[in-house]
Amino acid sequence: MNHPKNILFISYDGLTDPLGQSQVIPYLAGLTKYGYRFTILSCEKPETFSLNKKYVNELLKPYPIKWISIPYHKKPPVLSSIYDVMMLKRKARQLHAREKFDMVHTRPGVPALIGLWMKKKLGVKFLNDVREFYADSRVEGGMWDSNIFFYKNIYKFFKRKEEEAVEKSDGIICLTYAAEKIIKQWPQYDNQIPLEVIPCSVDMNLFNPEKIDADLKSKFKNKLGIRDEDFIVSYLGSIGGWYLTNEMMQFCKILSDKITTTKILFISPHQHEFIFETARKFGIPKEKIIVTHAQRHEVPLLLSFSKYSIFFIQPCYSKQSSSPTKHGEIMAMGIPVITNSGVGDVAEIIEEYQSGFVLKELNEQEFISVTESILKGKHFDKISIRNGAVEFYNLQIAVEKYHLIYNSIME
Repeated sequence: MNHPKNILFISYDGLTDPLGQSQVIPYLAGLTKYGYRFTILSCEKPETFSLNKKYVNELLKPYPIKWISIPYHKKPPVLSSIYDVMMLKRKARQLHAREKFDMVHTRPGVPALIGLWMKKKLGVKFLNDVREFYADSRVEGGMWDSNIFFYKNIYKFFKRKEEEAVEKSDGIICLTYAAEKIIKQWPQYDNQIPLEVIPCSVDMNLFNPEKIDADLKSKFKNKLGIRDEDFIVSYLGSIGGWYLTNEMMQFCKILSDKITTTKILFISPHQHEFIFETARKFGIPKEKIIVTHAQRHEVPLLLSFSKYSIFFIQPCYSKQSSSPTKHGEIMAMGIPVITNSGVGDVAEIIEEYQSGFVLKELNEQEFISVTESILKGKHFDKISIRNGAVEFYNLQIAVEKYHLIYNSIME
């Protein structure tokens, strides 16, 4: 590049949310070494913004990255999102007038609307980062009831815009090879448009079992009431939506009945009381449930208590586009997973790297079968699991792929 390229990155997920810190900042920080300069425009939830603003600023401080935020509005539904679109568009126009962006890079949904508008009205190059099939995910996740006329029309609007964004984009990113196959079958896709598969990647230096602070781990162990003999099954991330809490609790009940030292460690930012309520519903004693929230740098340490880590996700059309962030982070720590098929490339990755159990059905028979395999001492090699993560989920490889597509768009 002859001169530093100036990029506007738009995210509807705040940088003060966990995903912003794991799936936005590390990528952009890595890309700055190639000479790119960034302005991040994000919508921030007031409660997390006030708590984590200083922390995020410290993360960004070493890099040529400006951060502009506007408040995220949740109520009333839909109207609040329309207002956010207007505010994002207004702010993007102001920023472009000052910064003269070479490219806009957007996440799906609301940000893609702004990126598409900047492409059409302002002539800015547009990288369409399709990290989920947005409209379908809103319906399948229960946010939009397609039986209601109002939401049915919103779905149609976003589907049209999703298709137009594919047609008008200068480059496309998706998270899974399953999604790549689907996108390439859409009539709107032109095979001249560069398309890269970049899964949700992991900072292998941060998620490294060799770098766990033993003294700090001992303090967390005492704080959380974990004993040496406890058989810890962890869950990492938010609860609800596509994450099937009932089914996970049903499995954990079967497992804990067979392995009486089982405890379930939830590393989760919200809905702690809901976790306890669901455990009670399935007859799991409160003392077997450990719930905590964590800053990003604390997550590897908490995961390191795990014998296994579990996540069950609703298998549906939109989830073929999903690369669960937690999967790469768990693998990087050398921990085998217990999960289900039908979500992105997860089953294929686990099979390739022999890194856990994949359930074809979420039913009692399958739960008992996996439990019996664990009881028989099924062995998973921690080093091989981590090596698999290094090969498939490595942040440095992801940054290089982003650089290639940035370069192809702006050369």
